[in-house]
Amino acid sequence: QEQRESVISQIRQQGGLLWDAFRQKSILLPVFFLFLWQSTPTSGSALFYFETNELKFEPEFLGRLSLVSSLSSLAGVVLYDQKLKKVPLRTLFKWTCLAGVVLGMTPLVLISHANRAVGLPDQLFALGDDVVLTVLGQIAFMPVLVLGANICPPGVEESLYAALMSVNNLSGGAGSILGGLATKALGVTESNFDNLSLLVVLTNLSGLLPLPFLFLLPEQRADEEGNLFMVDEAYSEGEEEGEDGSRGG
Repeated sequence: QEQRESVISQIRQQGGLLWDAFRQKSILLPVFFLFLWQSTPTSGSALFYFETNELKFEPEFLGRLSLVSSLSSLAGVVLYDQKLKKVPLRTLFKWTCLAGVVLGMTPLVLISHANRAVGLPDQLFALGDDVVLTVLGQIAFMPVLVLGANICPPGVEESLYAALMSVNNLSGGAGSILGGLATKALGVTESNFDNLSLLVVLTNLSGLLPLPFLFLLPEQRADEEGNLFMVDEAYSEGEEEGEDGSRGG
């Protein structure tokens, strides 16, 4: 009985700390931007049907594609850590959004079979395309995790990270639902791909929608050594509290 009450007490305490954290401007605004960024509609399901029913990709190849995606995610983490972690957050998001829209159009090559005209097999093109898009996606997501770690109040590090992942999954689900509605509206099915190109174009252009909301992210500048610091006082205070908590731990 006492153990159960202790667990309940700890849950309430963590819940209160997490609620207080999300009420802070330094956390709430970036999380809201994350939701906007991840909830734009996608054409992934329609492209999957196209790859399996039209291009006849076998389960074995799709498994290799999944393995390549996992390795590409790791490559994205390494690339961000080595080359991009000192790039201001707003700048990085702006260019990854723009690059994502441009590179996200590459499935049009598969849909139109233009790759075959130059002697490039469908599977090889799909592998290369998946590598590039996965690396870009991981680069875009890494700053969110780093920001969350820097501004996280002491005592709720694990809970806040789990909450960020929940927001990411929730917004991704919302994007899938919106993509499904767009797919249905355009009449794209598992056997009808007449409007698949239009679907890919529209869903990729929707990736530009979060750009006007970049102001929700903290403004960062680099010092003489190239290290980033928060310009906004609210973000700076949150970052210092997080660092003090880490030193105290």
